[in-house]
Amino acid sequence: MTEWRDGIAKLVLPTPFPVGDVNVYVIKGERLTLVDVGPNTEQAFISLQNQLAQLGLQLTDIEQVILTHDHPDHAGLLDWFSPHLEVYGHANNERWLNRTEEFYHDYDSFYRQLFVECGIPDKYYDPFIGGMKQMLLFSCNRSLTGTLSEGDVPIGLSEWTVIETPGHAQSQIGLFRKKDGVLIGGDLLLAHISANPLLEPPLPGERERPKPQLQVNDSLQKLLTFPIRLTYAGHGEEITDVHGLVEKRLSHQVLRAEQVKEWLERESMTAFQICERLFPSVYKRQLGLTISESIAQLDYLLDGKKIKATKVKDTFIYSAIL
Repeated sequence: MTEWRDGIAKLVLPTPFPVGDVNVYVIKGERLTLVDVGPNTEQAFISLQNQLAQLGLQLTDIEQVILTHDHPDHAGLLDWFSPHLEVYGHANNERWLNRTEEFYHDYDSFYRQLFVECGIPDKYYDPFIGGMKQMLLFSCNRSLTGTLSEGDVPIGLSEWTVIETPGHAQSQIGLFRKKDGVLIGGDLLLAHISANPLLEPPLPGERERPKPQLQVNDSLQKLLTFPIRLTYAGHGEEITDVHGLVEKRLSHQVLRAEQVKEWLERESMTAFQICERLFPSVYKRQLGLTISESIAQLDYLLDGKKIKATKVKDTFIYSAIL
């Protein structure tokens, strides 16, 4: 049964993705606000309507939407709302929500170059890019009404403050309520799994791609500076021991990176070879996630000057610094 808890109601919606259900939240503020909306599917739409009805609400009662980030399981259902509904989020949502031909061109160019640099065989490219574009079919096509950034107090939510937490997505933010230490955190910190540090093309106006693992680590460390009592996550259960889970996630990432470093002490490898070894049973089915995770560990080790990268015929070969 959907119910209110301290002015917040958690709605659990189905998704067509391996991650499973997604959590969206209704907040009672000066404006009735929906944080995230779910994927662009009829099943999610019906579930959203049914759970709002349990709160005595209809879709038209929602006065605004705030997005924690742009991923289709969080933003796609926007296409089912009135085009006049106000939608707010970080500026980096825009290119993913309102996709243009230029975006798709840049998207293809980025991943073609990435495949070469990572040493990924050409045979994987068409299934990979097809799968990525298939995922985007569950997203929406609309623009933000306005943007939110670090320290902002959203319109209609005077008790809440925006925290920028990039890494899982360049657009990711959290909403923090200081009076009772509640955070609505998107996918930065999940109780049951580590959130993926996902690769994205360079941000508009920039030439270098973001390094999501370094961002995730910084964002997790940032959580430790807030008196967070309870985190409502984008997937799974609420988190009460935020500091303990942050330390666990950071420690696990370091252990994975050290494993990669040990391999590179014995032999030089490409990013794809590391991906095959890290994820032998799933890399073919989930190449986007697994190559992102593999590059994440390499970025971390390069940043710590524990490994080096040598370019050989446009492909990077990684080896340990002994």
